Amino acid sequence: MRRQGMDYTGPTCLIISLFCTCCASPPNFVLLFADDLGFGDLGCYGHPSSLTPNLDRLAARGLRFTDFYSTSPVCSPSRASLLTGRYQTRSGVYPGVLYPGSIGGLPLNETTIAEVLKPLGYATAAMGKWHLGLGANGTFLPTKQGFDKYLGIPYSHDMGPCHNLTCFPPDVKCFGFCDVGTVTVPLMYNEDIKQQPVHFLDLEKSYSDFATNFIMTSVKENQPFFLYYPSHHTHYPQYAGTRTAGRSLRGPFGDALLELDNTIGDLMATLEQTGVINNTLIFFTSDNGPELMRMSRGGNAGSLKCGKGTTYEGGMREPAIAYWKGTIKPGVTHELASTLDILPTIASLAGAKLPPVMLDGFDMTNILVHQGKSKRETMMFYPTDPNEIYGLFALRLGKYKAHFYTRGCALSGTTPDPDCPAFAVLKAHDPPLIFDLEADPSEHYPLPLADRPDIQAVLEQIKKAKTEFEASMVFGESQVSKGTDPKLEPCCNPQCSPKPSCCYC
Repeated sequence: MRRQGMDYTGPTCLIISLFCTCCASPPNFVLLFADDLGFGDLGCYGHPSSLTPNLDRLAARGLRFTDFYSTSPVCSPSRASLLTGRYQTRSGVYPGVLYPGSIGGLPLNETTIAEVLKPLGYATAAMGKWHLGLGANGTFLPTKQGFDKYLGIPYSHDMGPCHNLTCFPPDVKCFGFCDVGTVTVPLMYNEDIKQQPVHFLDLEKSYSDFATNFIMTSVKENQPFFLYYPSHHTHYPQYAGTRTAGRSLRGPFGDALLELDNTIGDLMATLEQTGVINNTLIFFTSDNGPELMRMSRGGNAGSLKCGKGTTYEGGMREPAIAYWKGTIKPGVTHELASTLDILPTIASLAGAKLPPVMLDGFDMTNILVHQGKSKRETMMFYPTDPNEIYGLFALRLGKYKAHFYTRGCALSGTTPDPDCPAFAVLKAHDPPLIFDLEADPSEHYPLPLADRPDIQAVLEQIKKAKTEFEASMVFGESQVSKGTDPKLEPCCNPQCSPKPSCCYC
């Protein structure tokens, strides 16, 4: 039977043929999304002391990307793009991030990956850090965006007092700072508060148990599934439970990373035990680069320039791994790809209809199955506070990247590179700075335009791509600019007083 919206040519046809002959069921999808993880943080990406055996195993047996990008150097916008296949400027999840009392969130008329899959009968679940809005009466929670079930924290775990946020037993407080004057961080199940404050040291076990139950139930009911796990790790301040605390060589950051890796190991074990590992695509990446202002507790961008909050490579180029036992061959790809491409890829593999809106992503099936060429020719770089006046800060075309504006950020402070901290103020470049990212991924050496007709020709192509893209961009109403209302902060005893201290259950 033909699936609605399916392309029956090329690599997608090959995949569907495999499904029909091998397992006669649609593929499952597990999407893993780390938090503030840098390009150089994983062992399989060259870090000498990270302990990430499960991710390293996925990379060794799957496909590892070297040129994979998020769409924003901060949390909420990059998550919106991941789930919708659209730049955050279209959905309005900008500038910056959403907060516990934010009035706005990911608009309900945006279509998420979960909503793409639901018409095909997929079971859908999310666990972890949502950070796309809570809103009045849980308006913007995952259960309102296509997910059947949700267990997690609706925003960053530092957006509240650092209650019971510990690193090493017994009860040694984490090095770090959290917000004060707000409610303690809640753990939510679907739209209800299950625990407030959340017990961080038990959190990963709760996630593993939730995922195991979800996968086993889906398999038992012969239902294809989509599991989205946006982890809190390795966002600052780090925490780790008893299984990993003190076990890494990198201190609290390494312990938190190891705990994330352990949870991924638990997921893989469940997929093996339920017999669906051969019919499941697992994709891992991160939302943005490392928070370098935290020094050794903030992550590592490897050889890339700067980190979180900037449009340099360290802010938006991410580790990415695709694993599908028996379908994706082990290897490394240097093809250009992005979180934007995950929705159209999943839709293609599942035979789902694409949303009837302007998408910015491309189907990656050819890259995954054949390690072939990418359909993506360009990548656009918006700052944390995009607007129509400035437009793009940078654009990558093939191996070349042009910076029209550069600016540092406090989130990338403490580095010796003077271009990274906040005192590196906004600077326009006309002509733009152009880098060959294959020869110079650290963006140290701008290419000269004088006496270089080849680079001048590249510049003209980049300008044309920029003009065409910006002409297609319609900025959505800013959700973050709607402001905050303390009454919207989640409280398990909504009628109690005095707030926020009485929000305890």
